[in-house]
Amino acid sequence: MIRRLSLLALVGMEDLMLPCFTKKLIGVDCPGCGIQRSLVHLAKGEIRDALAMYPALLPLVLLFSFMLLDQFYTIKYASKITSALMILSVATILTNYILKFI
Repeated sequence: MIRRLSLLALVGMEDLMLPCFTKKLIGVDCPGCGIQRSLVHLAKGEIRDALAMYPALLPLVLLFSFMLLDQFYTIKYASKITSALMILSVATILTNYILKFI
């Protein structure tokens, strides 16, 4: 019940999303543009739309899920796995950002 309410609260946040200040000031998307809308799609269960909106969402979800799991369990090579997921996340964000301009 609580889990469902939290997802509904996130979906209700669709009207309260922050604008991208970089886009407003400079007129160019920032590397994080689309992540809020992507999270709303993910909360609604629209995984395909969420990944289309912000492809780096998948590596970021994997990274934060692994970091949360690492807090509760002892995982061998956790620092190497975390580093690899961070590199994957940054690479995906930068690749997506570059492809927006092509």
